Amino acid sequence: MKLNRLGSAAAVLSVAAIALTACGSDNPTAASSESAAGSSAAGVTGTLTGIGASSQKSAMEAWATGFKSANPEAQVQYSPDGSGAGREAFLAGGAQFAGSDAYLKEEEATKAKEVCGPDGAFNIPAYVSPIAVAFNLEGVEEINMDAATIAKVFKKEITKWNDEAIAKQNPDVELPDTAITVVHRNDESGTTENFVEYLKAAAADVWSYDVSGDWPSDIQSENAKGTSGVVSTTTSTNGAITYADFSAVGGLSTVNVKVGDEYTKISADAAAKALEAATPVEGASENDLALDLKRDTTESGTYPIVLVSYHIFCSSYKDQATVDLVKAFGNYVVSDEGQKTAQESAGNAPISASIAEKAAKAIDSITVAK
Repeated sequence: MKLNRLGSAAAVLSVAAIALTACGSDNPTAASSESAAGSSAAGVTGTLTGIGASSQKSAMEAWATGFKSANPEAQVQYSPDGSGAGREAFLAGGAQFAGSDAYLKEEEATKAKEVCGPDGAFNIPAYVSPIAVAFNLEGVEEINMDAATIAKVFKKEITKWNDEAIAKQNPDVELPDTAITVVHRNDESGTTENFVEYLKAAAADVWSYDVSGDWPSDIQSENAKGTSGVVSTTTSTNGAITYADFSAVGGLSTVNVKVGDEYTKISADAAAKALEAATPVEGASENDLALDLKRDTTESGTYPIVLVSYHIFCSSYKDQATVDLVKAFGNYVVSDEGQKTAQESAGNAPISASIAEKAAKAIDSITVAK
């Protein structure tokens, strides 16, 4: 579902602007440290409340700690209840920002005007990470699968690990006659939405379900709440497979995804490459940096199952103290320092300098409601 965007939006984020840098620490990744320090120089105070994506949990803990170091009288409280819960709480006025692995839908953007004023809310890319197709199969560290095979596994049309469809893509792997246990999220999740968006785009002949943050109700399988829930269930179940933020999969094995004629191993660099083909979401204001990803890319070395997790802010808040607090934290997150802090904690790919510059400009536009 698309937002209504000004005609000039294509110029707002060019391909060059949205391309992520590689993950080396010597790459320019975000707004300057001087800018971040400047946003904190006033010594903001108070408590900022956020609710949302569990994929951001590790990064958010690092951001909260780093932000408090620069602002001893301020703190950030974040509850990783899931993207859907975060957007719902934000739109109900129960949180000052939301973390979400999916940008606001059209009806949500309209509703945001009720709590954020006539200019509504906007999406800022804050955290970029590949979604792992992660599994627990004794004696197997990695496996190759194309999109159709992944879709059939999660649709429960392939139910054994030594199924011919898997075996022919892994001739050098000894696959056991073990049942596949699919583990999915049971809460509304941006990770789910990103994962099924990939299945819908890259394996349309197999995956006929609409893209949604809720798992299809007619696919009965094991389920758990949040990223930690599905990872824990998969880790304790031999033969299990799930989808989760790469930073959270721990010791689970991962699937190499077929892109074009080759299989791509999951990595932050490969996920960053996927964003080179991303385009601005058709329709929003200049300050809205939501992106559409090309899930069915055939470019070698690209990992297409990637999530861009957003921070959703109001364009205006009720008082100056809240505005100052939101601006200070928002700018810290997209700063070079904030992105490096998250990368060290969560292993995600940092946003590019171009995106960070536009993000800082959008955050600095937040005003007191009139």
